[in-house]
Amino acid sequence: MEWSEELSSGLLQAAPDAILVMDEGVIVLVNDRAEEVFGWRRGELLGQRATMLLGDINEVPSLAGLRRAADGLTGGIGFIGTVALQARRRDGAIFPTEASLSRVQGPEGRRTIAVVRDMTERHRLQAEAEHQRSEVQEHRNQRLEALGQLAGGIAHDFNNMLGVIVNYANFVIEEAEAPQPDLKTIAADARQVIRAGERGTDLTHQLLKFARRDVARPQVLDLNAVITDAEETLRDLIGDRVALIIRTAESLPPVTCDPGQLEQLLTSLASNARDAMPEGGQLVIDTAGARLEVGEHPDLAPGDYVRIRVSDSGCGMAPDVVARAFEPFFTTKASGEGTGLGLATAYGIVTQAGGAVSLTSEPVLGTTVTVLLPAGAGEQEVVPAAEPVLTAGHGETLLVVEDEAALRDVAGRILSGAGYQVLSAEGGAEALELASLHEGAIDLLVSDVVMPGMLGKELAERLTHVRPDTRVLYMSGYAQPVLASQGTLDPGVALLEKPFTAADLLCAVRRRLDG
Repeated sequence: MEWSEELSSGLLQAAPDAILVMDEGVIVLVNDRAEEVFGWRRGELLGQRATMLLGDINEVPSLAGLRRAADGLTGGIGFIGTVALQARRRDGAIFPTEASLSRVQGPEGRRTIAVVRDMTERHRLQAEAEHQRSEVQEHRNQRLEALGQLAGGIAHDFNNMLGVIVNYANFVIEEAEAPQPDLKTIAADARQVIRAGERGTDLTHQLLKFARRDVARPQVLDLNAVITDAEETLRDLIGDRVALIIRTAESLPPVTCDPGQLEQLLTSLASNARDAMPEGGQLVIDTAGARLEVGEHPDLAPGDYVRIRVSDSGCGMAPDVVARAFEPFFTTKASGEGTGLGLATAYGIVTQAGGAVSLTSEPVLGTTVTVLLPAGAGEQEVVPAAEPVLTAGHGETLLVVEDEAALRDVAGRILSGAGYQVLSAEGGAEALELASLHEGAIDLLVSDVVMPGMLGKELAERLTHVRPDTRVLYMSGYAQPVLASQGTLDPGVALLEKPFTAADLLCAVRRRLDG
């Protein structure tokens, strides 16, 4: 019996949970863990009623059934059940517990054993997990809302453009089929179709810039020179009511950026500033060098940067508008007065160039947009201005691969009319089969980038493996599969962006053939 008592005592002290042994509700035995959990010393606990620790268990409805089960137990030992209780520490703090109750019949009579587990940490972890799940759901809802807004904006603008294209195309057909067609009317209606198509082209490029999927052709640039060159355009854009003030730093390191995108960035910011100052005001564009230390900017690495700051004295924005300013198609302008893509496009241009853009604004006090671009020339070199290209073909054989039948026919018609021999295929597998059956040379592969079954890049690799003299020209409205980091083209890759005109296609083909 002595060995058994020692063993029982050892097991009691080794238990990871608090253990209370009670005789008719009075504590007669506790382990060390009980002292730690409740904050009382052993001597202070013994002889006290358990209600000082566990509250009045008679007020816990779930214990009623357990008490009835305990009263029906016979024999030496029996498990009563487990119940959640609010316990009390010595300092009065209430904390959650899980108590497992058992009844033991011994020489001294019946005694109740309560194994009490502190659930504070588990409840904290559960609360944190629930909070994280709520945050994930909230972020998912926000993404879905943003996607819905994006889809709605795209549908709205493209439906307008398609409405113009379809109706003016019908006007062209009706006039052409009239007994005495008016060629001037046909030409005027056709120009409306072209203008609507050009607006659609601009919109898709803005969306791609926002998504950092547009093709960037970076050059080493003097930012001050770019702003100076754009000054006349900016003055014409903002009008006479707005005073343009340009303050450039005396000396700035170069930046590597697409000059066309940089000009679009400036015009987008200036256009937004003009709209915020309908009664006139000041637009200030200034440049400076900036040095970021470790941890100074959440999205940028430490190093040297060039800062562009565009400030206006306009109506400013409320905090809720500032929070959504860079969202695509979010606009506070009246319907038809803006697409809501200006700042979204600016965001895409800057981030694609490895920089960051931020906005601060106060109602009535105006708005300031700050752009940081990495300083340094990198490995890019200044690209000389392109010289005029002769577009006529000399009988060269071109393999045109495009899964969109109508566009494939358009490209073939343009190229055949310019003096090229054209082989056409709707996909990679057909193009490779066609090339294997063709006995002569294939001077140029003109391939879409994104096609079902085989991407244009894979097609080009497989074709040039067996025909190393064949050159490659990609054409795409979504060129990501052939782009390197930051949206630039890999060395040696030539890309014609969709939609293209006949002149665009013929110039790109001729340049590629002539090396």
